[in-house]
Amino acid sequence: MKLNHTKTLFLALTALLTTQSCNKYLDTEPDNRTEINTIDKLSQLVTTAYPDRDYLYFTEAASDNSEDKGNGIGDLTNVISTPYAWQDFIGNDTGSPTAYWNACYEAIAAANQALESIEKNNFGNAALPYKGEALVARAYAHFMLVNFFAKVYEINGANNSPGVPYVTQPETKVIQNYDRGTVASTYQKIEDDLKAGMALLNGTAYDVPKYHFTPAAASAFAARFYLFKGEWQKVVDFATATVPAGDFLSNIRPINTTLRTYGTTEFNLAFTRSDQKYNLLLATTYSLFQRQNSPRQGYGQNLVKMFGVNYNFTGKATGHKILFNGVPNYTTYKYKELFFRTTPNAPSGVPYIMMPLFTADEALMNRAEAYAELGQLDNAVKDINTFYSTRILSYSPATDAATAARLSTFYNLPDQKQAVIKTILETKKFEFLQEGIRWLDIIRKGLTVVHNKYDSNNDQTFVELKAGDNRRVFQIPEEAKLSGVPLNPR
Repeated sequence: MKLNHTKTLFLALTALLTTQSCNKYLDTEPDNRTEINTIDKLSQLVTTAYPDRDYLYFTEAASDNSEDKGNGIGDLTNVISTPYAWQDFIGNDTGSPTAYWNACYEAIAAANQALESIEKNNFGNAALPYKGEALVARAYAHFMLVNFFAKVYEINGANNSPGVPYVTQPETKVIQNYDRGTVASTYQKIEDDLKAGMALLNGTAYDVPKYHFTPAAASAFAARFYLFKGEWQKVVDFATATVPAGDFLSNIRPINTTLRTYGTTEFNLAFTRSDQKYNLLLATTYSLFQRQNSPRQGYGQNLVKMFGVNYNFTGKATGHKILFNGVPNYTTYKYKELFFRTTPNAPSGVPYIMMPLFTADEALMNRAEAYAELGQLDNAVKDINTFYSTRILSYSPATDAATAARLSTFYNLPDQKQAVIKTILETKKFEFLQEGIRWLDIIRKGLTVVHNKYDSNNDQTFVELKAGDNRRVFQIPEEAKLSGVPLNPR
């Protein structure tokens, strides 16, 4: 099988060339450049089956991890201000929903090309890990698409609203019609690919395993997937499988110890390095996100309080790094921007970051929530305490450990189960600030988002985005209509 450019594009939905800096509509049939006829070529192809754009801009801006700092403070950036106002973004700028949609379907196209090449060549057992990776990567891209561009999965619901096109074959036509199916059918296909792929994975097949879906990374994905589906025991089982012997304490981010001692440069390199145990899957993503240190809507003086005293049940501050580019413009500085020059000594090139797609930290919090849903509050609280022991400054098990009763009192929630779950969600809110995880919890749990807004007179008002609002679903790119894909209602 031959491959168009570096990967077969999902032309009908993305109308995109693989060139990093220039996109245009295709008006000719794709040509064939590279024949995938060796294991080495297959392995290289599968490395491109991951979205190479980030979702940080629009998910963080739309969530309650952003605030309006007021007129004259920070930069008005359209790719941030538009999702902050819960408006549809027009265009495919870096960091936009359209750019991420395109990147996901390009990744899916690469996975499909790899799977077809395996079917048409006698690669033998050596191809099985790559087949497994392609299946899981295809499932992951569709999972992110359906959660961003379709109504959220409703546990025990019909889920018969439109999903996203689930593409399982390489593109052979410039324009081809696609059916969105339903959220239920999309989830079923994701689960089928995930289960089939996980059975074939082998973490020893790669030079740098953290850039691939290893068994650990796939287990973290499965834990997140089943959290959305509400299959709690599966969340527990898969989350536990993400770290050796279920030992999370030795494998999550050492926020209040090692990472806190690092200087700025050393910190953001370590945070996304492949040799860190807490990073389960990293992706190279073309991104300008770390440059946005001073946006008008973003991480500001109200949100910075999340890391201070009295925000959490211990009454103590956390050890997270908080940097600022002039108050009230803050950043977690979790990403080190890297730069790929198109030619040696060239003044231009491609900025990118290493983005954690899955971490042991998220897996632990997902397990804690699943334990709570199963009624195993002692286990849930034990996971919370493991997490907080690596976050709180001067943590003392004697005085700082959580109990269900303590959390119930802290949040003034008589229902201890709900208090434990609220603790988990609030913990994830501050821990994964500027990582895009909060938006997934917002849609999954039906949380109301409140944004402040300043008018031209600098008068402040507040607006809400509640569960069921159509604006909680990002708009599908206009180009998709060429393939008969209906846009989301507004």
